[in-house]
Order: sequence, then structure tokens, then C-alpha cells
Amino acid sequence: MIEEAVALANQTRQNAYNPYSKYAVGAAIGFQANGEGHLVGGCNVENISFGLCQCAERSAICTAVALFGEIEIDLVVVATKDGGTPCGACRQVISEFASTNCRIVCVDESGLQREFEFASIFPDSFHSDELG
Repeated sequence: MIEEAVALANQTRQNAYNPYSKYAVGAAIGFQANGEGHLVGGCNVENISFGLCQCAERSAICTAVALFGEIEIDLVVVATKDGGTPCGACRQVISEFASTNCRIVCVDESGLQREFEFASIFPDSFHSDELG
């Protein structure tokens, strides 16, 4: 599934709307929904009001939820020019849906991949059970 997800992340990166940062990001998430595995992509979409920008990872997650409802993410692939990792906001959103074995794969333009266990790059995430 990683090869297919990398291809989708690279494909969606081509559709990024990034006139301000010039930093195109594509993402693909592999997840379980309704007992089946699925793959959905997303890209970053910028706005002149920078706070309204949408990251590729969150774009993919929102699409998956809109299409399937409840999801459990097993894989997140992020494609950038330099292999960047998800930002803090994306890490928090991923944590809302991540399986215990969720993996993050970051790929750069040359195809170099780095893989992380999600828990290792976001060890102390905030969860709803902490609300009481």
C-alpha cells in the first residue's frame, strides 16, 4: 500500500494551490472504514489570509471523513520537495483518527523516503478522554 500511497501523494501534490509559500504538499492517507481499507489524497490549499490555509494532510483527512464517516488511519504519506514532516496542527488532527500502529512516510522529490511511527513524532497528543 505504501507505493500506491506515495504515487497518490505525488499526484495530488501537482494540484496544490500554493501561490504564497511556493511549497507544494501532497498527502495520501490509508485508513479503515466500514471494515475495509481505503486510500484518499489531498493537497495544500493556501489563502491570502494565511490562517485560512489548509494543509494537505488535513485536506485528505477531511475528505475521508466526508466520504466514509468514522475512519481509523493506518498510514499517512506526505510528499514535498524536501521530505518535510506533518506540521503540529496536522499531527494533532492525525492523532484524532490514528490507529495504534499508524505510520508516517515522508517522501522528497528524489523519491527518498523516511518512515516514522506516528507515536514517535507526536508522543504526548491531546485526546478527548483528557476532557473528563
